[in-house]
Amino acid sequence: MNFSRLFSGDSFKGTYRYLDIQRKYEIARCAIGYAIAFALFLAGYLTTGTKKNLLTIVAVLGMLPASKALVSVIMFCRYKSFKDEIDTKEVLSAYDMVFTSEKVNYHVSHLCVADGCIIGYTENNKFNEAAFKDHVSAFLSAEKIGDMTIKIFTDKKAYLNRISSLTTSDKTDAACMKVLKQIVL
Repeated sequence: MNFSRLFSGDSFKGTYRYLDIQRKYEIARCAIGYAIAFALFLAGYLTTGTKKNLLTIVAVLGMLPASKALVSVIMFCRYKSFKDEIDTKEVLSAYDMVFTSEKVNYHVSHLCVADGCIIGYTENNKFNEAAFKDHVSAFLSAEKIGDMTIKIFTDKKAYLNRISSLTTSDKTDAACMKVLKQIVL
């Protein structure tokens, strides 16, 4: 267990089986947060004999980050990791990308960035590709990353064929992947 991952899992985003592994860390973070808050409340109550003390206020405020961690647990429990490992050679790729928007969440099981293209594979046959394109394009244009062609496949064989035609990634593709990792769960 990587202890530093309890505080930030950002550097692990896009790694193989990210959602399944990060879910465990989020559950641990949530449990620790609530345990600390309850321990503070209990310590204040046992030492003063009343709920009206400073540690009660600190315990109540400690519930805020614990509750935020609970929201993360709920989000991570909604999705499962992509089980297959895909060889992409020199192409930038990422697994288990969950893009959250105000109205809907987009789960992309595997994603590649190369040749000015963002291609992905989802196991969801009802995936709204047009809305996803609008959502991602807004973030990319805010970072001044040029026009990227975005295509999400629901057919795994077609996706694997498209990956084989991609060439190695460049600096623009790396910047694009960095933005994508910043906006995912």
